[in-house]
Amino acid sequence: MKKLVVNPGVCGLECIICAEKKGRKDVTVTVETKCGAVKKMIEALEQPLDGYAVCFGKPGQGPVYEAAENLAHGACPVPSAVIKCIEAECGLALPRTTSFTFEEE
Repeated sequence: MKKLVVNPGVCGLECIICAEKKGRKDVTVTVETKCGAVKKMIEALEQPLDGYAVCFGKPGQGPVYEAAENLAHGACPVPSAVIKCIEAECGLALPRTTSFTFEEE
């Protein structure tokens, strides 16, 4: 099982995403968060997910982004983080830290 901690920004509603492989390519996703919108997003996913289809889909498409219609903010990084966690759990990428960093000019 892979675990990914997401600090989505100013809302301060940290998310802990867990992806667990079930069989060759099926994956289940769970989340611990106080964000009601993210909880609804995860509940809207038909699980298990086909990890390969999720990870090799086009950006902004597929079941994770369809479920993301439950989110209130288009810039929420959680959908992308869910896919990154699935990707690492399926062995399609190494589990490496990613980040967004604002720099003052």
